[in-house]
Amino acid sequence: MTDICINAAFDSGNIDIVSINGAHATLKIRHDKDSEFKQWFHFRVWGAAGRTLTLKIVNLNDSAYPDGWQHYNSCVSEDREYWNRAPSSFDRDENDGTLTIRYTPASDIAYFAYFAPYSIERHHDLVAEAAASEGVAYHSLGLSHDGQSIDCLSMGEGETVIWLYARQHPGESMAEWWMEGALETLCDSADPIGRTLRQKCRLHIVPNCNPDGSYRGHLRTNAKGINLNREWDTPTAEKSPEVLAIRNAMDETGVHFAMDIHGDEAIPAVFLAGFEGIPSWTEDQGESFRAYRSILERRTPDFQTSRGYPVTAPGKANLSMSTNQVAERFGACSMTLEMPFKDNNDLPDPEQGWSPERCKFLARDCLASLVEWLDR
Repeated sequence: MTDICINAAFDSGNIDIVSINGAHATLKIRHDKDSEFKQWFHFRVWGAAGRTLTLKIVNLNDSAYPDGWQHYNSCVSEDREYWNRAPSSFDRDENDGTLTIRYTPASDIAYFAYFAPYSIERHHDLVAEAAASEGVAYHSLGLSHDGQSIDCLSMGEGETVIWLYARQHPGESMAEWWMEGALETLCDSADPIGRTLRQKCRLHIVPNCNPDGSYRGHLRTNAKGINLNREWDTPTAEKSPEVLAIRNAMDETGVHFAMDIHGDEAIPAVFLAGFEGIPSWTEDQGESFRAYRSILERRTPDFQTSRGYPVTAPGKANLSMSTNQVAERFGACSMTLEMPFKDNNDLPDPEQGWSPERCKFLARDCLASLVEWLDR
């Protein structure tokens, strides 16, 4: 029987081949460049129509988040439009931690990924379409190490300054699916949520903070191996030009409300992380965050407040992280939105798990909650 073929030489591709034997393959994930992080994978298999694939990704005990592999099913697509899940299992004791993916494709090509990818080409389409909408201004805030633009879209006539930004960690591709949903809402002249926010706010939106890492198939870092969400206290052009460009733009506009969009590898839920522990914490600022969190919990069953990260002790906030830095620097109501790589266990979907479609639905619910938050 002929061997299948596997390749990852494309936008956001990441896998190394150890061996292939018929429809069975042993694979490894490459580290982010100049970094200890590894977790993101994205590759295609061909020569597989009607054959039961057994794909083993090994050496995962030293991945960035080994707990992320428990109860995780790989994303798979045969048309690169609809992504469902391939049955997968994790064994810590096999080959230093092995994820085994089993899938029988109907067609000759199948793509596998840690989460449904959001390509740089789709990013450019998203930005161009939004920039062509009435009342939307495009800005390039700066350039990445690889010379890619840090794209920003601004809109609205109100006084409340809103910043929404995503994919500081490039492998968290659900963040840009969320952005697609948000921009569709905000740029639709018939959408009452978008219309209201544009009347009451001035919005600045960065759909992808880390285009280099996204294209290179990184989980967490830029082209220099830097975790951007640990650079917000002292960003530099040498290490983190992306953060420097965004924070400088924030300094020019000020910030009243900010949401940093992410994905979490281990926790099978949608949740918010706040800015508890910043030196300048006030109860009024904290109540503003709690009010938004309560509104979102009421508006969508995809959001909950029982699971999430531990609350930071007073005065112990890490100001190198954007949510803490923005809250401290501007007195803003700032937060990190986390979505799962796995599924949302509160409302599971056995076929797709957490999906691009649900990211987009959640974005509209987040914006609708913002409307209500403004009127509280």
